[in-house]
Order: sequence, then C-alpha cells, then structure tokens
Amino acid sequence: MSGNDISPQPTPPSNERVNLRRPDIMEDVQSQVESHYRSQLIQKIRAAGSVIHAPGLTIRLAKEFGFCYGVERAINLAYASRKVYPDQPIYILGEIIHNPDVNDHLRKMGIQFLSGKEKTADIADLKSGDIVIIPAFGTEIATMEILKAKGCRFVDTTCGDVMSVWKRVRQYASENFTSLIHGKAWHEETLATSSRAMAHGAGHYLVVFTLEDTDFICDYILNGGDKEVFLEKFKGACSPGFDPDVHLEAIGVANQTTMLRNETEEFQRKLKSAMVKKYGEENIEKHFKRFDTICGATQERQNALRAMLKEPPDLLLVLGGYNSSNTSHLAEMGEAILPTYFIKGAEEIISTELIRHYDFHVKSEIETSPWLPADKKTITIGITAGASCPNNIIENTILRLGELKNLKIEDYIP
Repeated sequence: MSGNDISPQPTPPSNERVNLRRPDIMEDVQSQVESHYRSQLIQKIRAAGSVIHAPGLTIRLAKEFGFCYGVERAINLAYASRKVYPDQPIYILGEIIHNPDVNDHLRKMGIQFLSGKEKTADIADLKSGDIVIIPAFGTEIATMEILKAKGCRFVDTTCGDVMSVWKRVRQYASENFTSLIHGKAWHEETLATSSRAMAHGAGHYLVVFTLEDTDFICDYILNGGDKEVFLEKFKGACSPGFDPDVHLEAIGVANQTTMLRNETEEFQRKLKSAMVKKYGEENIEKHFKRFDTICGATQERQNALRAMLKEPPDLLLVLGGYNSSNTSHLAEMGEAILPTYFIKGAEEIISTELIRHYDFHVKSEIETSPWLPADKKTITIGITAGASCPNNIIENTILRLGELKNLKIEDYIP
C-alpha cells in the first residue's frame, strides 16, 4: 500500500482524540519510519553477539540500547498524523522525544512546534479543529484544558509508563497523601506528573532531584526547621500552598520514569526510614506509600550497561540527545567507572585525536584531546544509547570508528 492509498479521515468532533492506530494506517507508515531510523548493520551485529573484532579495534554493544516501544509508538503516531492529514496544519506541543534527528524529521514534514528554541507557532493561534500531537512525555493538565477550550483535536503519544505514574499520584491525592516525586522539576514529564498530583484539588507535590535534598527533607520531617528556608530551597519544585509542616505528614513516593533506579530506591528508603522513626513501624501505612514507577526500558538499558561495566572496555560512547534524561543517566553510570563520552552522533568524532561531547555537569559541549588510548595495540570501545536514540545514528557512529582505523566495519561482521 502506498501513502496515497489511505483515504482522508472524517473530521472528528472537537476535543476528540484522533485514532490513527488502524492496521492499514500503521502498516503504511512503518516503512517510512524504518527507512529513517532502522539499521540492518545493527541487526547483524546483535545477531553476532553484539561484538565486532577488527584489527586494532573491538567494539562492544550493550545488550539493550536505543529505541524502546514507547518511543517507537510515539514516532509512528506522529508520522501517521501527517500521512492521514497531508494537507492540514499539524502542531506538536514540544519535542516528541529528546532526540534532535527525530524532531528535525518532524519539522521537515511540516509539523509545527509550539515550544522550544525552534517553535514555529503559538498555542494562542490555534483554533477549533486543529490537530495537536501530545509528546511521549505527556503534558500538564492546564495546557490540555486550554487546548480543549479551543476545540483542538489530539494525537496522544503519551508513554504508557508515564500514565502509570499519573495514576499513582492521582491515587495519592485522593487519599490526602502528598506526592514526593524523584525527578527533575523542569522536565516535561515531571511537570505533567506534578499537575496530576493536584488533580483532585487537595493534592500536593514536592519534586526532589538529589539524595542530598532527600536528606534535607528527612531531617525536616524528624526535627522540623525553618519553613521559609525550606520553601526557598524547593522554590519552583513544590505545589502552590505547600506547607512542609503539614504536607509531609503523609507522603507517597513516585518518580520520573527515566531516573537511575538505585538513586530512586535510595530516595524511597531514606524517606521511609524517616517516616518510621517519626511515626513508628506500626503506623507507617498511614504516613508512607510507595510504588515502583521506573520505566522498564530505562531499567533494561541501565542493567545492560551495568553488565558491560563488570568487564570495562577502554572507553564508553553514550549516544543520544543531550536533553535526554535516561541517556544522561547512562553517561553518569559510565563516567563513574571509565572514560565516557556522551555524543549525539558520529559527527562529534572529529578525528583519532579529538572528540566533541556533552558534559552534563556544565550543561554544554566540550572537546577532549586526545581521547583514544595511544598505548594499546587493540582498543576496546563500548557503545550504548538512550531509549530515544535511533539505530541509524548508532550505525553511523560505528562506521565512523572504522574510518578512524581505516577499516570497513562490514567486513568483520559474520
């Protein structure tokens, strides 16, 4: 079936979610998506045990990396929206996922961005019947209400794991528990989740990024403190009207789905320990609730990297968008053990001497020279990628590594 064989869809009523998950539609866009992002080379490497041995160079791929189901679903739906409505303006609230290559493809398809550095439209300009794509991270309730009031229609690509967190924090709110969310208060997903924590009106939330901040909260729970200092410290990370003397008496923990599992588990452990000390083990259910809301794909990629690092390569390349939370955590894991370079693609590998990479501590690109070990006969390079990084970018990086060694990588794959 060609793209032209899809008949125009009837215009659904305003505020209706547009259903594009028809087999004929999704089959048609699949080939287009695969032509942009799939890689036969990566499939062959995986089938060969995820290792390439070539003269002077060994490349090891993590067992799990790259696109997850939720990301693939979001991209497919975005492509399908343009396929089904070829002549209609289509808008997207923000980046569909945190990968510049994917978002650039959407721009080339004429999908207009409503936020970000390259925004091309404004929510104020939308009108009844306009189609708006909700990114995989979801969006805040207030934004949805504005769009509904305008009569917009929605292509909702929100990840199912994100919606599971929303369900949990709504439950906390209904039981008068404050949601303590391990995450980044500025991240789209956490902003969307925080808004659901207030869905019942009486709900409250507090977003906690670091374990040091968690210790600060635990100390306040146990010993009290200066409320104004507390509120200043978490300014922009708590719900309107948040009162630590009141809203930390009953807490339910959740998290941004892409955080490091070991940090989230420690976040939960510390808070539970404080509540047990404060209220007693026999009363803990009245004051503390928890639920595992780490994304399965995020966990699989972290586990795979952890397994690779048990026998560390000489260095690690982490591929993905620089604003990708799950990718930055992979880089953080690698950095703790071996030289690690967080790059968005092959173009960042300048030469055998120079690499341009992202330093998530200073939040900017830096250059490192030299970056390849000069004292080794054979260099072993580990490669992993975040859940929003397509395989074609990983393929191009592997081919670039071969170029540096004057190797044709395809010759060394069974």
